[in-house]
Amino acid sequence: MKFDALVHHAVDLSGVHGRRPRIMYVGTAIGDAEHFTARMTEAARVAGFDLTPLHLFPMPNVEDVEGSVLDHDVVWVMGGSVVNLLAVWRAHGLDRIMHRAWQAGVVLSGVSAGSICWFQGGTTDSFGPELRPVTNALGFLPYGNGVHYDSDEGRRPLIHQLVADGTMPTAHCTDDGVGLVYRGTELVEAVTETPGKGAYIVKSDGARAVEERIEPRRLTSSGG
Repeated sequence: MKFDALVHHAVDLSGVHGRRPRIMYVGTAIGDAEHFTARMTEAARVAGFDLTPLHLFPMPNVEDVEGSVLDHDVVWVMGGSVVNLLAVWRAHGLDRIMHRAWQAGVVLSGVSAGSICWFQGGTTDSFGPELRPVTNALGFLPYGNGVHYDSDEGRRPLIHQLVADGTMPTAHCTDDGVGLVYRGTELVEAVTETPGKGAYIVKSDGARAVEERIEPRRLTSSGG
């Protein structure tokens, strides 16, 4: 397994130089599945990164969770159940730790549930096969987040409905393989590792939702 361009871009954004980048991998959303941790560790070895997995099952695997998180350049959060992730993080105070890391300039990143968690919420199948809204995510970014926009046909109409009826604020959405880059809470760029993919902003316009497409910048394989 090798890291894709989006992971390399997250490392680029951290600005680390003169030493090996330090990546913290958080697999809470898939129950800290060991086979994923092993794959991420191998991908980091190939890329020349130092990777630390943060496990919360059956207990935290590091004594000083906050110190360990703050000692890394990038936090990468795996997908899975965003509802379970939020519950477990809050039980361990990891929500507050991640906020301090964000304020300290650690690059916070991830995929699927690992994207939604940073926003106000999004659409999820965490409760079962029928998509439902989650609106109590960490809220570092004051937007909704629509993931899998091109690969799960139910996501787009539900995001539109939630924005139109006021359940969710303006939503920032992505096709698979597209990343959104923020400085503070400002969206500064969309990037992609896959040609032809898009990013989207969905806003309320009266009683309906309107969608604007953003063309992402194509990343090279190394993330630049």
